Amino acid sequence: MNETAKRARAVVDLAAVRANVRALRDRAPGAELMAVVKSDGYGHGAVPCARAARAAGAAWLGTALPEEAFALRAAGDTGRLMCWLWTPGGPWRRAVEQDIDVSVSGLWALREVTDAARAAGRTARVQLKIDTGLGRSGCQPADWPELTAAARAAEVTGALRVTGVWSHFACADEPGHPSIAAQLDVFHQALRTAESAGLRPEVRHIANTPATLTLPEAHFDLVRAGIGIYGVSPSPELGAPEDFGLRPAMTLEAALASVKRVPGGHGVSYGHRYITPGETTLALVPLGYADGIPRHASGTGPVLVAGKWRTIAGRVAMDQFVVDLGGDSAEEGDLAVLFGPGDRGEPTAEDWGRAAGTIGYEIVTRIGSRVPRVYVDSDINGRVVGADGEEEAPEAEHEETGTEAGTEIRTHTAPKTATSTATHTATNTEATVPTTTATAGTADGDTALTGGTA
Repeated sequence: MNETAKRARAVVDLAAVRANVRALRDRAPGAELMAVVKSDGYGHGAVPCARAARAAGAAWLGTALPEEAFALRAAGDTGRLMCWLWTPGGPWRRAVEQDIDVSVSGLWALREVTDAARAAGRTARVQLKIDTGLGRSGCQPADWPELTAAARAAEVTGALRVTGVWSHFACADEPGHPSIAAQLDVFHQALRTAESAGLRPEVRHIANTPATLTLPEAHFDLVRAGIGIYGVSPSPELGAPEDFGLRPAMTLEAALASVKRVPGGHGVSYGHRYITPGETTLALVPLGYADGIPRHASGTGPVLVAGKWRTIAGRVAMDQFVVDLGGDSAEEGDLAVLFGPGDRGEPTAEDWGRAAGTIGYEIVTRIGSRVPRVYVDSDINGRVVGADGEEEAPEAEHEETGTEAGTEIRTHTAPKTATSTATHTATNTEATVPTTTATAGTADGDTALTGGTA
């Protein structure tokens, strides 16, 4: 059995991912939805979450890095797939050969993808990005006529097809911010310029999760949902996840590694930033900043232990932190819940974001590879699904083990544990992505990671 799974785990409910995709689609009924699964699905696991999103009707998947897109193709995805973070000399030809839509923000990128397409003897799928005011990637409006004209010239030769025109909001999570209307104006002008150049893109898109939730005028042909599909609110100003019918998909939990009585005046953790005010019980949670727990949440990070909300006592260390239980009791092996949906009174990722002076996005995304991902499906009576999202036998526990051929799944008889949020467990380390497709039983039908929509 994987001993690490006994220490800590991140439980991901794929039913929540599917429900979140459906809720977001309902917010933009006239547009297709792109499920953004970059950064290993915001820390939730890209392949299982991609399969769940496809099953719930996501017509597109989106990644930042080309390598992330290649991993989805290797896992069996054949649907529309876009990646947008490119640097000179990137793997353009491989992306062209795998029918991945690539983002182009300038003439250098247009030249590289055109050369790659000609070398491959294939037509590249290109989406042109306009910088409407975010100030990151994207073509400046002054250079946009030149880029669209050059793209059209390459399109005429058959080297590429301009499949999309897109941009990204800077402040869609701040309702009423003046930049929102200003960016929409720039985007509309960019679309007119592209049309004048002779381009007829399949999709036009600018809406991220907050714009999907609150700006119907920004939906166009496609909305890109990132943090929303994992059930985390894009910002406190917009509201809590439940305000939009969203449910957090990840629960982070650990088994207490030590419980002991200590006298008053006892220092706790590095620097003794916390001194026990009197005789008390200290519990050790075996997670630290090497696992993605923010060190700057020292003294503020919330944890549910022994039925109550506690705060980290002293500094977060690399592998562990301490909570003061006061007069309450606990035992080694009892469960500490750092965050989850909040159903049992546990903190949420947003609570951790506030405690650490950051956002919920960062909290879930930074959980590291030492924490196994365990996939459950509450739509099928909480049964465990495998590391690739496939429903498993109810008495089986799976661990991934590296082999020379890639990833091997071993099956064990799973003991039940009273400290777990699921009856059975299946762990997913960040090993090689399996190349076999799998299905997840859902209310939308059984859909493999192939791009079919429900």
